[in-house]
Amino acid sequence: MSDTEVHVKKFQKELSAGTVALVLLAVLAKSDTPLYGYQIAKRLEQVDESVLGGKQSAFYPVLRNLHEAGLLDSYVEPSISGPPRRYYQITDFGRTVFAEWKQTWHGTQRFVQTILEEATP
Repeated sequence: MSDTEVHVKKFQKELSAGTVALVLLAVLAKSDTPLYGYQIAKRLEQVDESVLGGKQSAFYPVLRNLHEAGLLDSYVEPSISGPPRRYYQITDFGRTVFAEWKQTWHGTQRFVQTILEEATP
């Protein structure tokens, strides 16, 4: 792996760490029904197959943190085809926080885009 690739991977990891909670809330805010982890992953992959890079397990701790923070409700149901599944659904408080995070994201996105455009020769 080249020096450049190392820095790109590191940047991608840092950027991903800051956006996973936002996109998980977005998927759950859009859903009319509770979803379990695999369903959430499939919805993310519909947008971009490379987004998870085979690392679905990376967002389970984020789902747990969002649940502990009161942004998601969850419950477990038995599964015929494997282990029990934990389903997640966004709470009313989660919707409020998601709306605020979305505004913050758009502001940050505009700021970064402006700076990047100014830096392009």
